[in-house]
Amino acid sequence: MQLLSFGINHQTAPLAVREQIAFSPETMDIALRDLVGNGAAKEATILSTCNRTEIYCSTNAPAQAVGWLSAYHHLPANDIEPYIYCLPQEQAVKHAFRVASGLDSMVLGEPQILGQMKQAVRQAEQAGTLGFLLHKLFQRTFSVAKDVRTQTEIGANLVSMAAAAVKLAERIYPSISEQRILFIGAGEMIELNAVHFAARKPLHITVANRTLERAQALARRIDGHAITLNELPEQVAQHDIIVTCTASPLPILGKGMVERALKQRKHRPLFIVDLAVPRDVETEVADLDDVFLYTVDDLAEVVRDGLDARQGAVKEAEVIIESGVNEFVHWMQSRGVVPTIRALRDHAERQRRAEMEKALRALAKGDNPEKVLESLSSALTNKFLHAPTQALNQATSIEREAMLDTVHRIYHLHDTE
Repeated sequence: MQLLSFGINHQTAPLAVREQIAFSPETMDIALRDLVGNGAAKEATILSTCNRTEIYCSTNAPAQAVGWLSAYHHLPANDIEPYIYCLPQEQAVKHAFRVASGLDSMVLGEPQILGQMKQAVRQAEQAGTLGFLLHKLFQRTFSVAKDVRTQTEIGANLVSMAAAAVKLAERIYPSISEQRILFIGAGEMIELNAVHFAARKPLHITVANRTLERAQALARRIDGHAITLNELPEQVAQHDIIVTCTASPLPILGKGMVERALKQRKHRPLFIVDLAVPRDVETEVADLDDVFLYTVDDLAEVVRDGLDARQGAVKEAEVIIESGVNEFVHWMQSRGVVPTIRALRDHAERQRRAEMEKALRALAKGDNPEKVLESLSSALTNKFLHAPTQALNQATSIEREAMLDTVHRIYHLHDTE
């Protein structure tokens, strides 16, 4: 059984490709059970965020597991194969550690990915696809990520996606305090953005969500007003800044809706940040005059401004990760000898039992206990040493030197012995 990680991320695939193979929270259980149920993997976890879709699995059929991704999304394999990375065994372990530590993120050192990975593990547990190997992998992954974040400055001077969105908005509007902001969605990404924008004291804040209760909960925290998604057509024109991030498989804001809003606004500029994957805003909206539309990939340049201060911590983090990888790989390799150890113990136990029964029969007949114990110990010694002694005697000249070295190591023998 092989540990394997494969998928695409913001470094290997554009947004247009990433959104085609994203998994929504609602369908995650079905996807996990399908991957394991069809025999492509024995155990599996799927991590799907705006920047990546990755599968961690144990499998005897790596090619079948990788092929499952395009088949599940009903896509020609050739359409996504150029963007997919496949990382077996040690490489998969290192990748998991780097992802959780924020070293593989668009925002170097960002902490949100760790929470997303923990959520992916919880979903795999609920779906019944998190087995012994992946449980151990992620247990160690979270431990290494904690060490990286507490022992290095990887998170210092962090420029988040939320902070980048605020910075972009301030390029369009002289003062956010004079603008009306609409947040679509109520998940973690929207919460982060809402906190950053709310700190600028905007004129008005609205939170739109499919579930009104969740919208109201967030609105209370940022002194905003809550609405449902059904009210969006009438509300878009009333806002200057829109930040959206939902799990909808289809766009929330279409070109027609935005065009009507622009007419009502008499072509005052509309700033939109679409953080969703798949995208919440139709791509044609970017072609409209007076619309400034940014996606997660567009925020990358703004985010890079804060990287220099954290680059020095990367080397320290990589040392911690490398040590963790070596330890986990050693554990995986040791698991490979478990069946042999179990068979060896079973073999010895059968021999012990046979001699023990013989000794008990002798004692029952009234034989001298001292002689019975002497016979028992002698018989066990001969049986336990018979196989290695015979192997040494029958070894060829080519085999003998390596075998002698192995026997010396196993029994801690010295040359004088």
